[in-house]
Amino acid sequence: MPDAIKTYVHVVDAFNRRVGRIVMYGIFVMMGILLYSSISKTMFLPAHWTLEMAQFVMAGYYLLGGAYSLQLDSHVRMDLIYGRWSPRTKAAVDAVTIMMLFVYLFFLLYGGISSTAYALQYTETSYSSWSPYMAPVKIVMVIGIALTFLQATSIFFKDLAVAMGRPLA
Repeated sequence: MPDAIKTYVHVVDAFNRRVGRIVMYGIFVMMGILLYSSISKTMFLPAHWTLEMAQFVMAGYYLLGGAYSLQLDSHVRMDLIYGRWSPRTKAAVDAVTIMMLFVYLFFLLYGGISSTAYALQYTETSYSSWSPYMAPVKIVMVIGIALTFLQATSIFFKDLAVAMGRPLA
């Protein structure tokens, strides 16, 4: 593989690893919000923002963590036949099937950018009683999808190298 591709794979993997390790702790932020929600409902006046804020944090958690999950190969895979194949055959099949992921992520990114542009242009707010601006969560959504697209490209290059018998170090 050319040095540019090796550098791309190294940079994308390192960046998504850092983002994923940081975003992992978002679960504690969400737990804190939900704990506050439970306490405020029983002891004080209920806070209207807690459920929706927990949903926003959860959306950021799984969208920003998607690339890291893909990198760790911790996504769901049907392993009926796949487990018996050689590493080169697995890599070749993965290099072909990842094209479907590219198509899916492309349309998801296109829709996300369109939705974010709308939210920014019209200062879109949620329909809840709290009525927060939607742009921040949509921006996080687009960033997460873009990082997943970059990681999928990195995985494609690694699978292609393994399928050709020259794995990237």
